[in-house]
Parts: sequence; C-alpha cells; structure tokens
Amino acid sequence: MKAVSIEHSKVVYFADFAFYFAAVVLLLGILARFAPRQALPGVVLAVIGGVVCWSLVEYLMHRVIFHGIEPFQRMHGEHHQRPQALIATPTALSAVFILLLVWLPATLLGGVWLGLGATLGMTAGYFAYGLVHHAMHHWRPRGAWMRQRKRLHALHHHAAQQNYGVTTSLWDHVFRSYQ
Repeated sequence: MKAVSIEHSKVVYFADFAFYFAAVVLLLGILARFAPRQALPGVVLAVIGGVVCWSLVEYLMHRVIFHGIEPFQRMHGEHHQRPQALIATPTALSAVFILLLVWLPATLLGGVWLGLGATLGMTAGYFAYGLVHHAMHHWRPRGAWMRQRKRLHALHHHAAQQNYGVTTSLWDHVFRSYQ
C-alpha cells in the first residue's frame, strides 16, 4: 500500500497561497464594509486573538502532531529529508479545519463579527506561516528577522527536538524548546 504523500505539484502548492491570500482579503473586506461600528473594537481584538492563537496552534501542531503522531510524523519526515520539496497540508484539509475549529465555534460563542474576526486572525497567521516557511527553504533572507527565523529553522532540521516555531519563537521559550 502506497503511503499518503503531502508533496504537491507547483500549481497546487502555489494555489494554496492564492487561496489564503484571497481569503484574508475577502474576510478583511467583509469586516471593513459590513461590521457595525460598535463591533469594531471587539473585531480587532478577535483578529489579534486569532493571530496569537494561530502562533500557538502552529507550535503545537509542529511539536506534538508532526513530530509525535503517526502517520503525520512520517509525512512530516519527508519535509525534513527533502526541505525544498513542495510539501504542504492540502488546502481543502486546512480550510475545513479552519471552518470547523475556528469559524464555527467562534461564531457560535461570539456572534458573526467576532467569528469572522477570529477567522481572519487565524487565516492571516496561517498564510504568514506558509509564506515564511516557504521563504526559509527557497529564498535568500534579506532582513535580520528572516535571517534569524531561517537560522533557527535550520537548527530544527538538524536537531528536531528544538525550535518548533516557524513565525515566532515565543512558544519555544514558553515550553523550553528554544535553542
């Protein structure tokens, strides 16, 4: 039986970036155009909360699931073996997770505007993660922040039990996995 692969063609791989860019622009446009003025402070907090929550989800998914649970560990191992391969979570899967685990509960708990705000924050975080991770493996870093992110990620690829954060080291410091 052939193992499931998360390696994609160039078209499928880059379509993920286009999809999430469009989702961020669409959510931002809906909120800017239709959210009531009195809801905007809460929406802004929901967006910020979504981004912060994304950073924790990014860390936990990478550390706990991709480095600890089969078959995800094996699939993620492909990325460690071939870091420039076009390996990513299928767009349909990530979109369904965002809808079911972010938008639906946030909307049920906080209403449509806070739900959309939290979804925008998580989606923007996921999009930023994808861009940063791609850049680490395919582009020459220009700024100090990106050079630092790339250096820490390279250390992770050589010692997989440290530096799980891609977009931030905050949670590596909190959970003592920073090196």
